[in-house]
Amino acid sequence: MRGKSFFIDAEGDSLADKVLRRIRFDIITNTLKPGDRLRLERLRETYGASVSTLREILNRLAAEHFVVAEGNRGFGVAPISQRDLRDICEMRLLLECHALRRSIEVGSVDWEAQVVSCHHKLQTAETQLIGGDGSQVMKWVQYDWDFHHATVMACDRPVLSATHSNIFDRFMRYHLYVLDFRGRPAADEHARLRDLVVGRDVEAAVSLLTSHVMAGMEHIIASGKIPA
Repeated sequence: MRGKSFFIDAEGDSLADKVLRRIRFDIITNTLKPGDRLRLERLRETYGASVSTLREILNRLAAEHFVVAEGNRGFGVAPISQRDLRDICEMRLLLECHALRRSIEVGSVDWEAQVVSCHHKLQTAETQLIGGDGSQVMKWVQYDWDFHHATVMACDRPVLSATHSNIFDRFMRYHLYVLDFRGRPAADEHARLRDLVVGRDVEAAVSLLTSHVMAGMEHIIASGKIPA
């Protein structure tokens, strides 16, 4: 299972790949807000890609459920709702719990080291966020993905990896729409999950992951910012 960067271009990426990543990131971070119309001429000015390339990118993002095609009206950013969030949460748990079980069963010592290393970066960002440093939000977005991905990367199932990556991004979009970090409880859960994964305690790790993701979802809904 392969990692990713939310906002740093990868070596060898085409212009279309770079623009796709930028638009997806802008949707995840709500720079492009739910329901916004995506006018091709305006996107061309913002992202520096041709209209034909942008149309292809928006069709790809529609397949990923970040964008909706509106028939003759063009494209818009996908709306948000509590129902959609619950659906995404359920799918994330199905995928991530399965991958976590297999990773704990077959992961190597190098895999354990990667889990610990990624958690250290995440813990640093979380400590700064808890201390009131809001500038760490974007680092937290990357490091939260890096840690959760590290816990399941030994699974080595490419289709599962790609689907989980998409679902994780869609879940993160809701987190960033509310922009209310759950604080110390979430940080403590990450630390316990690290220990359970490295300790190869499958059932306890899956149980904690489930409660962790569900608590994140309920925290988002409790903000009152997500329409029913």
